[in-house]
Amino acid sequence: MQKITLVTGGAGFIGSHLCEALISKGYRVICIDNLRTGKLSNLQLILKNNNFKFIKHDVIKPLELKEKIDYIFHLASYASPPYYQKYSIETLLTNANGTYNILEIARKYKARFLLASTSEVYGDPKIHPQKEDYWGNVNPVGKRSCYDEAKRFAEALTMEYNRKYGLDVRIIRIFNTYGPRLQKDDGRVISNFIYQALNNLPITVYGKGSQTRSFCYISDMVEGLIKAMFMKEAKNQIINLGNPDEFTIKQAAIIIKNMIGSKSKIIYRPLPEDDPVRRKPDITKAKKILNWVPKVKLKEGLEKTIEWFKNGK
Repeated sequence: MQKITLVTGGAGFIGSHLCEALISKGYRVICIDNLRTGKLSNLQLILKNNNFKFIKHDVIKPLELKEKIDYIFHLASYASPPYYQKYSIETLLTNANGTYNILEIARKYKARFLLASTSEVYGDPKIHPQKEDYWGNVNPVGKRSCYDEAKRFAEALTMEYNRKYGLDVRIIRIFNTYGPRLQKDDGRVISNFIYQALNNLPITVYGKGSQTRSFCYISDMVEGLIKAMFMKEAKNQIINLGNPDEFTIKQAAIIIKNMIGSKSKIIYRPLPEDDPVRRKPDITKAKKILNWVPKVKLKEGLEKTIEWFKNGK
């Protein structure tokens, strides 16, 4: 019998690419999204596929599913600073009540459960690069805590379902990811810079631009998520997924400006509260357990992403 995979947040940036990949591999996919930040247009290539089903639903509320679920990718959450700060309480509830509701579905059907967590659980890290056994340096009451602490709680809840009910889980800490379907106004570095450069607007760099990030292209991230779900070696593991190539924010701004040939000027604004100074994943576990390494270099991924933005998507 064909296996059924549930993807929460499946109409979002990463979720929609993941749904497409799963359909291409022959899985039946049920996608849940409240469409607050996700878009049905992200799913246009698979909406009419017989193996795909979309349900508009907010995971904060319980959900009854008639089909037996075999695998669950739990991606539902606001994930960019403008959105998770605007919808701060919803972000907390999505990762608390929402994660509980989806874990209950996993427990009911004995489904394998993958939590899409985040590098933000490391906060403004005191070690570099960040390894999975690092507990983090997070301000529990700061402006970013509605996301950082929500994800930390979701991780804790996931591990309790593993300990108390023997649920087969994986926790994947996702580092900065980019590619087609990023929203121009979602506040992420790559989408901001591309949109500003294409429109010859000032490119906004916060602080001195010396803070670093590591950018992973979407196809690499999706491959890692799928390996993490379906490889038995990943059972009950916490694994970083991200590209370890490290760039300063200023470097990223200059690369994008030059690739586009933009007339934009780079301007500087005060650094937001609790903004991490350095961010780079240690992917030793991903290499060892999943045999996964990112393949797409930054300029190659940027070419595809810039082209998508140019086409007015």
